[in-house]
Amino acid sequence: MSRHASLALALAAVLAASGCATLVPATPEAQAGIPATWPMPEVTPAAGATGVDGVAALPVADIGWRDFFADPRLEQVVALALDSNRDLRVAILNVERARAQYRIQRADRLPSLGASVEMERVGGDIPVSESYTAGVGLAAFELDLFGRVRNLSEAALQQYLATEEAQRSAQLSLVAEIAGAWLTLAADQEQLRLSEQALGTYEETLELTGRRYELGATSALEVEQVRTQVATARTDVERLKGQVARDRNALDLLAGTRLDASLLPTAGASVAPVTGIAAVPAGLDSEVLLRRPDVIAAEHRLLAASASIGAARAAFFPSISLTGSIGSASDDLSGLFDSGTRVWSFIPRINLPIFQGGRLRAGLGMATADRDIALAQYEQAIQSGFREVADALVQSESLAKQVAAQQELVDAATRAESLATARYDAGVDSHLVQLDAQRMLYGAQQALVATRLAEQVNRVTLYRVLGGGWREDSAAPPSTTSKP
Repeated sequence: MSRHASLALALAAVLAASGCATLVPATPEAQAGIPATWPMPEVTPAAGATGVDGVAALPVADIGWRDFFADPRLEQVVALALDSNRDLRVAILNVERARAQYRIQRADRLPSLGASVEMERVGGDIPVSESYTAGVGLAAFELDLFGRVRNLSEAALQQYLATEEAQRSAQLSLVAEIAGAWLTLAADQEQLRLSEQALGTYEETLELTGRRYELGATSALEVEQVRTQVATARTDVERLKGQVARDRNALDLLAGTRLDASLLPTAGASVAPVTGIAAVPAGLDSEVLLRRPDVIAAEHRLLAASASIGAARAAFFPSISLTGSIGSASDDLSGLFDSGTRVWSFIPRINLPIFQGGRLRAGLGMATADRDIALAQYEQAIQSGFREVADALVQSESLAKQVAAQQELVDAATRAESLATARYDAGVDSHLVQLDAQRMLYGAQQALVATRLAEQVNRVTLYRVLGGGWREDSAAPPSTTSKP
């Protein structure tokens, strides 16, 4: 075997062995300290929420938002927002940037080859001379004997994966914000309808009371009390008109475009349920938190920090880089590629760190601290997710009962207002009793709208905190049929 062939074989063996070593420490396990399940009884399903065949059995993270939301108009608004929202667009571009950064770092693991053609002319007090060179060269390729380059590439990969999960988390939050803004607009429109209805009733009452006062059948006090109700209702109407306009602007901003009126909630309609999935059962395993995009992103950042420790440790060891070229050189351009003009060079370089003024130890210390910070953030993400789910589950049961109780209150207030009006018309009770009954009914109706809004928003929140909302369509449910 020739000397050049032996050299090439040895170089190939070194290249194959490079990167096999690793100095990455074992990634510590997160100690979040959370229970295995959420401590609460089974959640009462919200009125109007029905399960979807084949979907209700899926984990929430696998339920697509098109299957979760029951209103087709809301689905169209969410689809528009996912295409046009600027914050989500920035998150997507951050993913593209992280992907490019990873590719740049990964390229360091492969040799860089380049071709060059060079002319050199030298003159002065001596005769002018020219030389021409053309060749292909290897530019300072580091033999990754201790895994420094590979660990840097791994850290870049984990950062890219974390950014991708962050983009999913941003999409999940956007879907929930769109649904919340939609529901808020519907609730304020219903509140406006109730206020306008109450204002019309109070104005009619004021007109009748004014006539009775002119006939001496009532006092000026009753007239002023009715006028107070009219002013209060008019104030509510104007306030809610402004609030509805702000809700519309907020929804347009989230959608990233001006929404057509046909895609908005029906003006004056009640806050109808917009979710199509039954309530989450009690005893849900807390491990579902590990499927949340923000938790997965925190895990990838922890893995990236561990890989950075390996790179920092490898910096303490010698590094070997190879530079070489092969080509032709001639004094005449026309004879550049003639026989006898071949030239080559091979320049191995060994760098042995001896004294760095503490730079390498400081770099390792910083990498270790970054790993510990990433571990704490990972644990915090799990703990925060557990609390968000637990709060949403507790609120689901509480708000479902509040809606039922508030509906009973509205029904009772409606009957009381009818009886008070009948007794006032019959001359049994004073006008003050009727006014109190009207105020109670108006307040109960407004409170019911607010409670329904809170209940629906909480269901969307529960869907979000359990990791749902970044899929468009649901994953296929597991098959229950036995294999042949």
